[in-house]
Amino acid sequence: MNEEQFRIACEKELKYIAKQERKLQKQAMASDKTWKRAIESFIPEKIYVNLRAAFATAFNIIFEKGVDVIEKTYSKERLLKDFETKDLAVDDVQTRRELRKFRSNVASSKRWKSIITTAEGVGLGVLGIGLPDVVLFLGFILQSIYEVALRYGYDYNKPGERLLILKMMSAAISKREKWIKADLEVEELIRNPVEPDFDQVDTQIGLTADDFALDMLVLKFIQGLPVVGVVGGLSNPVYYNKIMEYVRLKYHKRYLLNKTEKKEDTE
Repeated sequence: MNEEQFRIACEKELKYIAKQERKLQKQAMASDKTWKRAIESFIPEKIYVNLRAAFATAFNIIFEKGVDVIEKTYSKERLLKDFETKDLAVDDVQTRRELRKFRSNVASSKRWKSIITTAEGVGLGVLGIGLPDVVLFLGFILQSIYEVALRYGYDYNKPGERLLILKMMSAAISKREKWIKADLEVEELIRNPVEPDFDQVDTQIGLTADDFALDMLVLKFIQGLPVVGVVGGLSNPVYYNKIMEYVRLKYHKRYLLNKTEKKEDTE
């Protein structure tokens, strides 16, 4: 297959991604916040402040202490090797079928079976500070995101990758105009990667913590659970699937854009 045919194959796959993105946007636009705003007006500000602080602290704990524990739940070397093998197959075969196989392989790599390991390690083992619920919730999501990053050959420990991951998590749970703004920020980072300093990452941690606290505030208030008790109930799979669907789409899109750019550079 020649270069032009491979370019067309990538373009068709990008069109598929665009179609899925439009579906996500439609879902975000359809969200009705009227009832949530009504309930929010009755919730004491202190509850939001505490929830926001819990999320921010949990992010910092996982980034500083939890990565080593998370990495015990999968083989980093094996996943990177798997990426190299499949990436070579894409370059050799150069068909859309191979691109779809790549995407399907990532989509099928759910790790629900690792939740017990993560709970013991990240949530309870290294922390001991009264935030196991929030840390477990975010730790489980980040574990899956890290695996997706590895399956596309990216190092999630770099500041630039952390910034992208945080912005993707915010965008995935955003609604209406905020979704559009957040998605544009993710698109900008995909196309024009940056190497931020740690202050920029810390700022984004606060912003993402805000987004999670606002989106989950009413839910947790209605459930009558402690503010820190984020994990539990039927909401967790919903949040997990929503975030991971968005993350997988954006990583695959990034991969395709990089492939087409490399082909153009060699011509």
